[in-house]
Amino acid sequence: MSSGVESAAVGERAVGVGQPIGAGVVAALVGLTSSFAVVLAGLTKVGASPGQAASGLAAVCVTQAVGMMVLSWRYRMPISLAWSTPGAALLASTGAVAGGWPAAVGAFVVTGVLIAVTGFWERLGKLIAAIPAEIAQAMLAGVLMPLCLAPVHAVVVSPAVVIPVVVTWLVLQRFAARWAVLAAFLVAAVGAGIDIAVTHRSVAWSEMAPRVELVAPHFNWQAVIGVAVPLYIVTMAAQNIPGTAIMSSFGYPVPWRAAMATTGIGTMIGAPAGGHAINLAALSAALTAGPGAHPDPRRRWIAVMAAGSTYLVVALASGAFVTLVAAAPKGVLETVAGLALIATLGAALTATLSAAEHRIAGVATFLVAASGVAIFGIGAAFWALVVGLAVRWALGSGVG
Repeated sequence: MSSGVESAAVGERAVGVGQPIGAGVVAALVGLTSSFAVVLAGLTKVGASPGQAASGLAAVCVTQAVGMMVLSWRYRMPISLAWSTPGAALLASTGAVAGGWPAAVGAFVVTGVLIAVTGFWERLGKLIAAIPAEIAQAMLAGVLMPLCLAPVHAVVVSPAVVIPVVVTWLVLQRFAARWAVLAAFLVAAVGAGIDIAVTHRSVAWSEMAPRVELVAPHFNWQAVIGVAVPLYIVTMAAQNIPGTAIMSSFGYPVPWRAAMATTGIGTMIGAPAGGHAINLAALSAALTAGPGAHPDPRRRWIAVMAAGSTYLVVALASGAFVTLVAAAPKGVLETVAGLALIATLGAALTATLSAAEHRIAGVATFLVAASGVAIFGIGAAFWALVVGLAVRWALGSGVG
């Protein structure tokens, strides 16, 4: 009789562990497929070669995995980390950096320093939080706009592959929105594979192996102002601050200093390998911090350990992702990235236009960011912030 009770208890414990492990694996796969294309697009636009982009994807996978596992183990809380998807979109809109890829890597290092310092310098954190929400969100919306237009252009360039991807995404948005981007990616992968087979194009299978390509960072003022500062601001405003709020909504007070130190140092460590930035997870945090991960809030940290372990495995496949993307028909990568960001663009535009008295400042910020102009070698995102704040100040409160 006692053996039966013991067996039942063991079974209950197994089920109890299985639920958060399953939730963690799902969270990692959803996070990966929903935005890895954005990361590759961003790194490539600022000068990374295919090998360096693969190295960068592996770097953010490893640094965020180790960071979230350390934090969750230390504090027994489901503290999820993620790569900065808005930051990657910013890189994609910024384009070539003065000084090339080494200067971009230098900007990533500076971004990590700023994130780490924020955890210990309260005034800097308050300064970022003081940036008006409509200005920060308008900058993000402008950065996202070109990427979200990509599926429209891709339909014309590669309709046979892109149209099924868009249709799949749309159908899943109606019935199972969480899986929409994952399903779109799978359809894109199948379509790309068929296209490669039909056209008899060769694939460099040797390049599918995992790799790390280290680059010595180079520092110049154009990259620091045009890349590091906007990357830091968008990562803080669109990821770290909302991520903290989401965790609080589930009853978890995020250890701010530890989280900023971990993500900042992780960003600095990953930068020479091409990693752009890691941060607190925002929307995806709900998958590991919510009741779906485990009924007992004290057991949900296990889901983050599972998610981190999954990302470590995924890092080994970074070369395969880049090889598939390189061999795919033109526009397929951009389509998956654009579809993944539409919901974020919608939220950013809503925040931009929500306050009537600051709507003009928000729209001005959006237009400058979306323009992609570079002045003195400094990208549009920085000038969008400058213009938006200036217009807001000039019009004053209450002027629409």
